[in-house]
Amino acid sequence: MGDSTNICLSCGCCCDGTMIGFVQLDREELPALTELVDVDNANGEGFFLQPCKKFCDGCTIYSRRPKQCARFNCELLKSVEQKELDYDSAVEIVEELKQRRISIEKQLALLQIEIQSQSFYFKMVGLKNLFQKSEPASLTQNHLNLKSDLEQLDNLLSKRFGVSIF
Repeated sequence: MGDSTNICLSCGCCCDGTMIGFVQLDREELPALTELVDVDNANGEGFFLQPCKKFCDGCTIYSRRPKQCARFNCELLKSVEQKELDYDSAVEIVEELKQRRISIEKQLALLQIEIQSQSFYFKMVGLKNLFQKSEPASLTQNHLNLKSDLEQLDNLLSKRFGVSIF
């Protein structure tokens, strides 16, 4: 197993709802994947929301994962595969992402902001919308710190992983 695969399996931020909110499924995948994950079906089109129920410290259906999952290569993975970034540096970036997520989740709890979603990605979209609707004068310093942390998280996701919440 190469370094790039180890990064994917140890990272899992595309599976745990940090980077991606849902996975679209092809019609031909639906029968097999319906047995593996909780598939929502709208007009014959299937998808499932992140976090993936088959992710537990690594993908438990890796060899049978959906096509969209198999095709997804974040910019961090590409950088390692192209030898622009070494494995240890990539692991540090993944850890930074995970720590930023933990910090934001703690701030949400502290500020008692509840956004109804299991997916961290959709929580962040909801938080972004909440901040856009808020009057700047109504935001406390803790709210402004959270807003800043959200922007820093999005910057990290955009710069290093090639995805964005905004």
